[in-house]
Amino acid sequence: MPMIEFKRPDGAKTPAYFEAAARADAPGVVVIQEWWGLNPQICAVVDRLAAAGYSALAPDLYRGRLTTAADEANHLMQSLDFVDATHQDLRGAGAHLARNGRKVAVMGFCMGGALTVAAAVHAPEFAAASCFYGVPPAELARPADIRIPFQAHFALQDDWCTPTVARGLEAEMRAAGRSPEIHYYEAAHGFFNATRPVYDAACAEQAWTRLLDFLGRHL
Repeated sequence: MPMIEFKRPDGAKTPAYFEAAARADAPGVVVIQEWWGLNPQICAVVDRLAAAGYSALAPDLYRGRLTTAADEANHLMQSLDFVDATHQDLRGAGAHLARNGRKVAVMGFCMGGALTVAAAVHAPEFAAASCFYGVPPAELARPADIRIPFQAHFALQDDWCTPTVARGLEAEMRAAGRSPEIHYYEAAHGFFNATRPVYDAACAEQAWTRLLDFLGRHL
């Protein structure tokens, strides 16, 4: 795996999976892991983005820890310092890709979707954000404060990031005068992850097409 390290604003270093696009001046995308950790599935998203023309990087927020068990994943997620991850790891990742003036987007899934919203609010390094089925608590970030182009993909059969929560994010942003691009899918939480039983190939491909269109318009 092409692992690198990048510098955070506080000077510490974060490990990450990185794949460069063919073009040296290609825009960048930071990919934020699900609660399972930086596993091969997330690395595959990085690879797909690089093949699509974006230099992509996924910071290892768990510093090497991985799991396939939901209980352990929940423990790892609960142990993560979301404020530190947002203001240090994600800002550092964005700055690393933004060198030489390149535009950078941020995207993520589940836990990473919630952190995508937080990064869209708090990290000026990002020019656009695409969130997959995740909404952060209000004390971490308020969706109404997002001022960059924002896209979201939500599952209508989701019992974690429920449709009520998802529609609340959309309503909050529209009430604040924002114009988010929100998509709803007749699928379950995690439908984009091909390694999980809830994977929905048709919805995943539609979301991927919409993601690439969004990135192409804003980067």
